[in-house]
Amino acid sequence: MQGAARRRLPVGAEVQTRGVHFRVWAPRARQVEAVIEESGQRAVLAPEDGGYHSGLVAEAAAGHRYRYLLDGTRALPDPASRFQPEGPNGPSEIVDPSVFTWRDEAWRGLDWRRQIIYELHVGTFTEEGTWAAARQQLQALTDLGITCIELLPVADFVGRFGWGYDGVDLFAPTRLYGTPDEMRRFVDEAHAYGLGVILDVVYNHFGPEGNYLGEFSDSFVHPTRVTDWGAATNFDGPGCGPVREFFLANASYWIDEFHLDGLRLDATQDIHDASADHIIAAVTRRAREAGQGRPIYVIAENEPQKVKLMHSPEQGGYGVDALWNDDFHHSAMVAMTGRNEAYYTDYHGKPQELVSAAKHGFLYQGQRYLWQRKRRGTPTFGIPGPRFIHFLDNHDQVANSGRGLRCHMLTSPGRFRAMSALLMLAPQTPLIFQGQEFAASSPFFYFADHRDGLARNVRDGRAEFLAQFRSLAQPEMQSFLPDPADPGTFIRSKLNLAERELHRPVYRMYRDLIALRRGDAVFSNAQGTTLDGAVLGPESFVLRFFSPDDERLLVVNLGRDLQLEPAPEPLIAPPEGCAWHVIWSSENPIYGGRGTSPWDYEESWWIPGHSAVVLVPRARR
Repeated sequence: MQGAARRRLPVGAEVQTRGVHFRVWAPRARQVEAVIEESGQRAVLAPEDGGYHSGLVAEAAAGHRYRYLLDGTRALPDPASRFQPEGPNGPSEIVDPSVFTWRDEAWRGLDWRRQIIYELHVGTFTEEGTWAAARQQLQALTDLGITCIELLPVADFVGRFGWGYDGVDLFAPTRLYGTPDEMRRFVDEAHAYGLGVILDVVYNHFGPEGNYLGEFSDSFVHPTRVTDWGAATNFDGPGCGPVREFFLANASYWIDEFHLDGLRLDATQDIHDASADHIIAAVTRRAREAGQGRPIYVIAENEPQKVKLMHSPEQGGYGVDALWNDDFHHSAMVAMTGRNEAYYTDYHGKPQELVSAAKHGFLYQGQRYLWQRKRRGTPTFGIPGPRFIHFLDNHDQVANSGRGLRCHMLTSPGRFRAMSALLMLAPQTPLIFQGQEFAASSPFFYFADHRDGLARNVRDGRAEFLAQFRSLAQPEMQSFLPDPADPGTFIRSKLNLAERELHRPVYRMYRDLIALRRGDAVFSNAQGTTLDGAVLGPESFVLRFFSPDDERLLVVNLGRDLQLEPAPEPLIAPPEGCAWHVIWSSENPIYGGRGTSPWDYEESWWIPGHSAVVLVPRARR
C-alpha cells in the first residue's frame, strides 16, 4: 500500500500514476480486501472514519478485474464499479477514463428553450442493440431534426435484456450494449453531429437482483419508508451522509466522465427527503458543477406535478429545467382514441383541455383528481412553455397499452397527423419516442429477464397493474399480455429501421414539422412568442401564436368536417388588410392526406375533419 493522489470521486477504483486507488463505503465490515483476479493478490484496505476503507494497489491496472472481500468470508463486486463485464454478479473491472480521446471541445451544450427530444432504448433501437449500431443512426436523427437524445437507463442490471429501471450498478454502463468507451464514443460522435445526450437515472430504488449494497451497509435503504418498488433510498435517515454522497457522485460522474448533457430523474415522487437541502436540488447542483460552465439540462418525472421542482433555489425550489407533462398525454390519448379508462378517467380529450395544455402546461394545478381521490398538481402560471415536456408516446405509455401498441395504431391516420402537429408546434418541448417518427409497426413491451421465481412475480405484478384498465382486466385480454421474461417479448420490441422508407409519408411529416418548428420565425422564437387559443367546435380548436413581427394560426379538427358559420371568435380573424394562407397541412398528399381545401373563404370557414393546418397572414391583393 502507498499513499494516493487526489481522487475524482469518493468511491470506486481509480487509476492513478502509481497504481489503482480503491475506496468503498462498508461500515458493516471490520476488514475489506481488494482481491485482484488476474494475480490473486489480496490487499487490505485501510479503515477510515465513517465506515470507508481505502488504499492504493501498485500492481493493479486498468482492465484488471477485482472484488471486495468482506471480513474474509464473501467476495463481492464493487458497489461503485465502473464496469461489470460478466454482469452484476461477476467481478468488477478497473476502467481508466483518461485513455479515451474526446473530440468534442467545440460542443457548447443544450439550450433548454429549443429542444426536440428523442427517447431511445439502446437495446431495441437497432437490431444489434449496441452503442456501435446506435452510433450509425446519428446521421438519420440529425437529418430528422432531433436536437437531444434521451437515453433510457443504462446502469447495469441482471439478465440479457431489460428497460434499465432495475439497475443495481449505478456507475457501470451495462455490458449488454458495449464497453464504457463505446458509450463515450456514442456521446462524442453525437456531439459532432450537433446532438445533445441526456441520461435517465433511477435514484428512487435499486433493482431486485444483483444488489449487494446491503452487504456493505444497512443504511442504503430507509428504515421505514417504502416506494412502489419496495424500500426507499435513504436520503435523510440515520447514516444517510455517505448515501447522499454516493448519488451526488453518480450524477457528476455521468456528466464529467461521459460528457453527457444532462439527466432525466425518474419518478421523483418516490425520492423522499426531508433534509433542508433536498437531494433533487443537490443532484441538480452537482450535475451542473460537473459541467464546468457547459449548460446541463435536468428533466424530472413527477407524477403529482409539483412545480417546486422547477423553481429556482432562491425561490425555495430544486432548480430542474423541465417536467414531464402526463396531463397533455392523457388528454391527447382520450381525444385520439375515445377511451378514458383507469388513469385516463379525469380527461375528456376536449378541445379546451388541449388549448389549456398548450397555454399552461399542467391541466391539474390543485383541482380534485377523481382517480386518486385527492387534489393533484400545482399552479404553473408564468412558467415558460418549453419547461414542460409533451409527448404522445413514451416507453411507459406504449407498454401500458397492454399489447405494446403505439398511438398511431390506436387512432385514425388523420387524427394522428393532426395531433402530431399539435405536439410539434405547441410551445412545450416535444419528445418523440423511438419509431414514432415513422409510425413504427413494432410494439414496445415491458421486458425484464429475471430468474424463474422473480420472473413469475414480475409477470403477475404486471398483469395486476394493467388490470386497472377494465378492458385489459378481461380474461381474453389477460391471456394476450406478453411475458416480460420471454426473449421474444424483447425481440419483438426492436425497431425495423427500414420502415423509415416503407412509411415515408409519416417520416416526412415529422421531418417537415420539426423543420417548421426550428426554422419558422414565430415557432422558433421560444421567448418572444405568446399564445392564445379558443374552442371552435365539439372537437376543433385554434391556437394563435403572436410574435413582435408576425403571427401564425394552428387550426386542429379531430372530429367531423366543421363549417364555421357564424364565427364569433376573434382569434381566427386575420390581421387587418391580410388574408390567411396555408403553409403546412396534415392533409397534404405527401403525408398520406386527402388534399387541402382553400382557406379564408369570404363567407365562412370549412374545416376538414381529422386535420390540422398552419396559416400565415399575407397582405390582400
